[in-house]
Parts: sequence; structure tokens; C-alpha cells
Amino acid sequence: MGEAVASGFLYNSAPNFTRIQARAVRELILITISGQDKPGVTSEVSRILAENSANILDIGQAVIHDNLSLGILVDIPEESQSSPLVKNILYRIHEMGMQVRFQPITADSYDQWVSHQGKERHIISLLARRITASQISALTSIVARHGLNIDNISRLSGRVHLDQTNDNVIACVEFSARGSAKNIADLRADFAELASEMDVDIAFQEDSMFRRTRRLVCFDMDSTLIEAEVIDELAKAAGVGDQVSQITEAAMRGELDFNESFKRRVALLKGLDESVLEEIAQQLPVTEGAERLIGTLNKLGYKTAILSGGFNYFGRFLQNKLGIDYVFANDLDIVDGKVTGEVKGEIVNGNRKAELLTALAEQEGISLKQVVAVGDGANDLPMLSIAGLGIAFRAKPLVRAEAKQSISNLGLDAILYLMGFRDREID
Repeated sequence: MGEAVASGFLYNSAPNFTRIQARAVRELILITISGQDKPGVTSEVSRILAENSANILDIGQAVIHDNLSLGILVDIPEESQSSPLVKNILYRIHEMGMQVRFQPITADSYDQWVSHQGKERHIISLLARRITASQISALTSIVARHGLNIDNISRLSGRVHLDQTNDNVIACVEFSARGSAKNIADLRADFAELASEMDVDIAFQEDSMFRRTRRLVCFDMDSTLIEAEVIDELAKAAGVGDQVSQITEAAMRGELDFNESFKRRVALLKGLDESVLEEIAQQLPVTEGAERLIGTLNKLGYKTAILSGGFNYFGRFLQNKLGIDYVFANDLDIVDGKVTGEVKGEIVNGNRKAELLTALAEQEGISLKQVVAVGDGANDLPMLSIAGLGIAFRAKPLVRAEAKQSISNLGLDAILYLMGFRDREID
């Protein structure tokens, strides 16, 4: 049934054990219990501890495939003795068909453990269609190489059937690590290289109170909320698809000034019939996970916004379809049912997106650290850089390199894991 250690003596966890020698000094003991999970384990152990006036200094429990692992660090006051405590726990845990170990902890060891409190903490999220041992091995090797220590691992995604055939399934494992990385830039670069090699997504965030207190999520529209560039679709209908597409690609890669490229593209749409806008809107493919993400955010009281260099007509269409709170985009000028080739008002470029994000945060009375921004193009980088959580979504290499986080292989609902949610909390 395993071994037990108490006050420097080793015991078998079966009921036949040599009585431990009492010590009239304060003792620290780490109790570790494992075995088939069942109701009442923690209750029984804590009851025995209470009867012996023990103080609990630390406690942690995990259950994997109905197998329990429970650890309790206890402080036994000078007036109490560890002998009856150990004896009673050994008997009770043996009766429950489980294993227990007792490990004495020195005062120096305890003080060293306490001194780690307040050190930097980080959250590392591994996201993929299916998590493999190779992925975890490579990721944890990087973490160790950069001087961080993993002290907790959790699965955020739901349980998956072995015969799962859904191509859109997402798996997420979250690692909590403490310590200061030797070089954060190099660490992020190593994670990015691994993500590319293994077709996974890896997020590395500071573990702060803001992670679970985000209140506003701002999205780019084209190639983010929808799997299309609306201006390209309009251009195809106007017979200038190739010309506009080339300008769009160059602009998204950051090779052209956004305002100038936008004006050039819109000018090519001159004469397009207004009725085409509705036809295109009805056929827009919503990005994988968008409805689940925004539906969850709405249910939880988050505010959402579209900040787009595209057009208001399509932004408002998505607003009604998905339930988005705010829309800021460009007004396509239409006269007598025809597109004039111009836009009305200030163009929503990268800097304007950042200004709008800041204004919305002020309006909602929140910090920028409580804002999530999601986009794919170079014109999204200004808002991604100032948001507490900036995510490059299926983005160009330049944008992925500059953004704090990126998701390239999964749907938009993977963002929920980066915000700290578990499937069981949202489904």
C-alpha cells in the first residue's frame, strides 16, 4: 500500500506499523494521498487533522481519469503530537483502499518555499486540434531552458471521445510557471518557432488580475470575424477583382500606406450597383468559432466592438447577426443607387482603430489592460499593441511577429481559453 514517513521514521501504510516516537516540538508534515477518487477523502483527512489541532499551510488536489492526487502541508503545534494524527490517517486511508505518504518538512525548506511568493508568474497556453506528448515535451523543454518552473498544469478544454470526428474540435492545456525568463524575446521566439513547426498555437501571458477581468473585446472585421475581404468581393462584382486584390494584399502586409491604398481600391468600385452590397452581405462566411465566442461574451456581460477598415454596411449586418455592441467602419458613398468611388468622413486606419479602442475603454470606465483586440492585418497592429491582450488572428507573418499573442490554427473561440475560461464554464 505504499510508504509513510513521519518525524524521520518510515512506515508501511498498512495498519501494522511501529508506533512513532512522540516529539514535543512543532512539526511540519507534507501528506500525499493517491488512489481511485471517491467522495469523502478530503473530508475524512481534514476531520482527523482538526481533531489534532493541525493548521493547513497549503493544499492542492487534482483528479485525472477518476484518479485522485491530494497534497496537504500541515503544521502540528507544539502541544500536539504527530503520532495519533499519522496513525489515524494511515488507518482511514487504508480502509478507503488508497495510498498515503508522510514527509517531514524542515523549517528552512518551508522558509525557502515561502520566499518564492511574489515572484513573477506566467500562463502558457498550448492550443491544438489534439494535444500530443511531442508538443508538451517540446514546450516544457523550452520553459525549462529559459529558467521557468512549471508548478501547475490544467486542461481547459472539455473531454473528447476517442472516435471524435469533428474537425473544429479544440484542445487546450494551460501551464502556470513562475520565475523570470532569461530573455523574454528569445522565449517568445522559441515558442513561435515551435508553434510553426507543430501547427499549434502557444500563448505566453503575464499571470495578473487583469486576465480574468477583461471587459471589452474589439475585432477587426475582414479576414477576422468573416473569412473574406469585403472590398475584394465588391471588386469581383465590379469586374476589377485582380486589381483590388493585389492592392489589398500589399496593404495588409504593410507594404503600402493604408489610406492611399484604400482610396485607390474604393475608386475602382465606381459605378457598382448598390444592390450588390446586400447580395454579398448575405453570403459572407462567418469565421469558425465567432458565434460561440461572441455568444459567450454577450452572456457574460462583455462589451464587443467592430473596428474595421472595411465598410459600415457590412459591419452593421454582422452587428445584427452576431449581437455586437459597437461598429466603427467606413461609410461607402452611394448616390442614386450607385457607388461613387469615394468614402465619407475619416478613414478608419490603424491609428484610428487605436483611438477608437481607447475611447471605448474610457466610455466603459475600464483600463486598457481590460481590453482584448483581435485582428489580422498591419493596420490592426496599433490597437493590438495597446490592448491588454492583443491577438493576431490567422495573420500575416509581419503581424504575428509584432503582436503579443497569435492564433493561426484554430477558430476565434480559442480566445476564450486565453481569457482563462474552461469549456465546462461556458458550454
